[in-house]
Amino acid sequence: MSSINICLSIILSLCYSYFISSKIPKGIPRLISLLPIFYLFTILPLYFSSSFLIALTTFFITWLANFKLLLFAFNQGPLSSFTQKNATNLPIFIFMASLPLRSKQNMKNPTKKIPLNLGLEFVLFAIFLELTFHHKSQLHPKLILICYCFLVFLMIDILVALSSNIVKIILVGFELELESPSNEPYLSTSLQDFWGNRWNLTVTNTLRLTVYNPVRSVLSEVVGRMCALRVAVLATFVVSGLMHELLFYYVNRVSPSWEMTGFFVLHGLCVMVEIGVKRALKDTWRLPGFVSGLLTVGFVVVTAFGLFFPPIIRNGADERVLQEVGFCFDFIKAKMVQFVGYFR
Repeated sequence: MSSINICLSIILSLCYSYFISSKIPKGIPRLISLLPIFYLFTILPLYFSSSFLIALTTFFITWLANFKLLLFAFNQGPLSSFTQKNATNLPIFIFMASLPLRSKQNMKNPTKKIPLNLGLEFVLFAIFLELTFHHKSQLHPKLILICYCFLVFLMIDILVALSSNIVKIILVGFELELESPSNEPYLSTSLQDFWGNRWNLTVTNTLRLTVYNPVRSVLSEVVGRMCALRVAVLATFVVSGLMHELLFYYVNRVSPSWEMTGFFVLHGLCVMVEIGVKRALKDTWRLPGFVSGLLTVGFVVVTAFGLFFPPIIRNGADERVLQEVGFCFDFIKAKMVQFVGYFR
């Protein structure tokens, strides 16, 4: 299946969801009508040979689009807001479902700013890509992992920001305000702050709606509010870990080592402990912001070194993605040099 056919299959599937499934009563009946779409979106990454496109499709479609459609089945989440009027909302529905976007109207506390603008992020990404793609053999392994941390953050931010900007250009005239992809995660003062309010907010919001809120709501009457909160937090991190395992299973096509799931379970447990400590202290004592910030970011980086990156590096996924992205950047750079030279 070619890339064009894959894109067409996604668009047709979302048209079906918009025109047919939206007319079916919410709940189990609508969920059943969407089962073929869930299946299709789950197997689509297998039709790519490019590691980068596999990762991109798994993230955008297999994970986020499927989760948004799951919410849509129960008339919840961002997609339910765009099926109430007429067919003019179809482009918004398709873009919101297929891209890592979130609308401000669906956010309780919309973020206000990101100091790193898109141009600067491109420059920084190009620098770290140059280091890891062309000079990797000259760098210390730990320095390479630090570069990977920056590359992951910048790549997610750039992809989401580009998606938002493209949609704003295409859908000019539509009333749609899109939120920023992240909120300065390097300024986090706690793990709860990092994962809940700052890092990859599109995923955070999707997991909150599909996992955290339902689990907490169902369990609150059974085990109590606080116990339900803790279980919901851990369940959210477990699901995130499993989706990351699936993503890199598609990229590597080898049995998962479960290290990545372990990374997210560890952070889920730490967030649970953090919540308990905060409640016990009742804000009577708190570390200075710069200290808690260093500890938080340091813990994320160190645990990523030990659990998140090893399964990616072990099977060469990092090399393949770097090679594909690096060749694209080298091609763009060569064309820019050629273009500038033309006017000299």
